[in-house]
Amino acid sequence: MVRASEGQSDWIEGFLFVANHIALDFLNTKPILDDGPQELLTNGDALGRWLFASGIVTGSREKAIVHRWSDSDKGDGLVRDLTAFRERLRAAVTRFEAVSLPSDAFIAELNELLTKYPRTVALRKKGSHLTQEEVFDLQRADNLWGIIAAAAADLFSNVDAARVRKCESCVLHFHDTSKKGSRRWCSMNICGNRVKVAAYQSRVRKGQG
Repeated sequence: MVRASEGQSDWIEGFLFVANHIALDFLNTKPILDDGPQELLTNGDALGRWLFASGIVTGSREKAIVHRWSDSDKGDGLVRDLTAFRERLRAAVTRFEAVSLPSDAFIAELNELLTKYPRTVALRKKGSHLTQEEVFDLQRADNLWGIIAAAAADLFSNVDAARVRKCESCVLHFHDTSKKGSRRWCSMNICGNRVKVAAYQSRVRKGQG
């Protein structure tokens, strides 16, 4: 399962990638910025750009397919359904962070999606070796559900709940892959440095007092 934020900058093409897991990067498409909560998946075109920025869709042929349906009523309708699901995913992730399983209703919904949009793998040559890669047929926009559902299933079944956290300073969630497991913020660039500067200024003010 791709973890889209690995080795990437915090912002790519207007989207945040700080989570180390694609399901959480998807969850983080509604952050709170200076002007308050911001919906980044505003329409089908934005969804297409997120798929490209995340690294889920990379080939020129696949990008052309996504372009065909993203800028249409079909793409906009898919975004409405996906963002509604995202908020149910948020509730499930919040439970998971408290070391509690997602609700039975959410698990049933996820299982229904996994059944309707099953994962498909294919063998690819890489040098002298063969590897398995997931294959996503995005000719039908609805097949995107298979990617999102598989990512969510991977998160809840293969990631240690103690390593899934909400940033101490904002609404973003992340999978802590650090060796010590002591990550506190979504990103040093976004929240970490700001918190440290505020703490330093507070100490200075108290010292002056």
